[in-house]
Amino acid sequence: MSPKFKQIIDEIPGRRLAVVGDSMLDRFLWGRVDRISPEAPVPVVRLEKETIKLGGAANVAANIRALGADVTLFGVWGHDSEADRMSELLSERGIDADGMVRAADRPTTIKTRIIAHNQQVVRADREDDTAVAGEVAERLVGGWRRAGRKFDGLIISDYGKGVLPKSVLTDLIDFAREQGIPAVVDPKKGDFSQYAGVTSLTPNQKEAEQACADPIVDAESLSRVGATLLQRTRSEAVLVTRGENGMALFEPAGKEHHLDTEATMVYDVTGAGDTVIAVYTAGLATGADFFSSAALANHAAGIAVRELGTAAVTADQLKAILDPEVS
Repeated sequence: MSPKFKQIIDEIPGRRLAVVGDSMLDRFLWGRVDRISPEAPVPVVRLEKETIKLGGAANVAANIRALGADVTLFGVWGHDSEADRMSELLSERGIDADGMVRAADRPTTIKTRIIAHNQQVVRADREDDTAVAGEVAERLVGGWRRAGRKFDGLIISDYGKGVLPKSVLTDLIDFAREQGIPAVVDPKKGDFSQYAGVTSLTPNQKEAEQACADPIVDAESLSRVGATLLQRTRSEAVLVTRGENGMALFEPAGKEHHLDTEATMVYDVTGAGDTVIAVYTAGLATGADFFSSAALANHAAGIAVRELGTAAVTADQLKAILDPEVS
């Protein structure tokens, strides 16, 4: 393990981060298929067990906590049993949920996946993706403005579920800049200019292509997309995750870094982006440079895709993969 990586990992537990965005639950119903339904040409899944995990921004927070840092989660959930279950899971992991706001008019987002023989058969989502407004938005903004001085970094986890309308985003980004802390966005869709002023972004390749209306087909088009996103968002760095092709980091003045994938086995990419932004931002919060933070996040992503469903990569796992001889 390089001394720089060791220093970053060892300094992360001394940091406190805020995660703001669309929190959700990931429910997995596990079973097996023995026959096709006589009612319709669909498989009949005999359910055997159920597991529930933190998803979305909540999974980002879980990844931050697994690294040893303190984290406060800000978002919106409903007045329902799913919110109570999420609260329990956050508490079990030592995640501060004081920034979560209950909304009477919207459910807690939950994604239910039915898995048979380790393959997903179908997914059902319950959500309300209308933009938060009024008292709910005011309480959300007020929460991080009251607590913000405690933080060393900010993650904006935008899954497009309505928690981050333009007005909320603008306030978040302005506040991070006032406090002098890195603000990193994981964008999902729409016009990336709404994130103008953030420190960095971590879109995947598809998201980057769609935002620029420019398909990435070679090195030239990849560089063009990176430069466009830097200009459009006025950010200091853009980290594009590219699946089996690794990552590409773009900084001003045409500076580029290309990182090969560290994944030796890919089982499920669900939540890999959450792991990337968590490790990348935690690294920046220690004062590390963009490349070192991205390289560490690349190693973490290689661990996350080995597990089915969302996963929180620990500091010990990172150390083990970086220096297997002492693990």
